[in-house]
Amino acid sequence: MFRLKELRQKRHISQVRLAIELNMNQNTICRYETEAREADYKTLIKIADYFNVSVDYLLGRTDNPQIYSSK
Repeated sequence: MFRLKELRQKRHISQVRLAIELNMNQNTICRYETEAREADYKTLIKIADYFNVSVDYLLGRTDNPQIYSSK
């Protein structure tokens, strides 16, 4: 994922810690960061929610990290 490593490092979170928080394997986090593996939509949502950013921001489709709300 385009911004996963950046977001993780800004919070000073290791890959291992993030994997534990998201109930994933550290190797999976590494593969997402190096784009050797792509996340399914449920995982994208889980990661975006964890960092409180939009999926579009996580994927680099926008520079606005805010989550759209129609409320």
